Amino acid sequence: MKQHLGAVALLVRDYDEAIAFYTQRLRFRVVADTVLSPTKRWVVLCPPGATETHLLLAQADGPEQALSIGRQAGGRVFLFLHTDDFWRDFHAMQAQGVVFDEEPRQEPYGTVAVFQDLYGNKWDLLEPVRIE
Repeated sequence: MKQHLGAVALLVRDYDEAIAFYTQRLRFRVVADTVLSPTKRWVVLCPPGATETHLLLAQADGPEQALSIGRQAGGRVFLFLHTDDFWRDFHAMQAQGVVFDEEPRQEPYGTVAVFQDLYGNKWDLLEPVRIE
């Protein structure tokens, strides 16, 4: 048996501003952008080199959902962006104006720093320790 997470839904205020942030500042690519109705689209993004897990942008539908934008994990780190070169991506993201909440640190599991997306969701940029 083989399973994997195909996508994680992320509430956003606006599809186009979210696409711009993720593609321009984090270098994600658009996998799909299909209009489903006048107010709903199927927007799927993935980081460079990713093949399995994707980010599904879900534009908030109504005030109740809008309250959760930027707080889907209750203020904790929500998503973990793994990289094969922490310093390359850290410096590139800083150059694009990505806000880091802390200085990079070395942990037993890898090199990591918390950053925020355009809505304030917390992410880890993480280069995991290589286990040989």
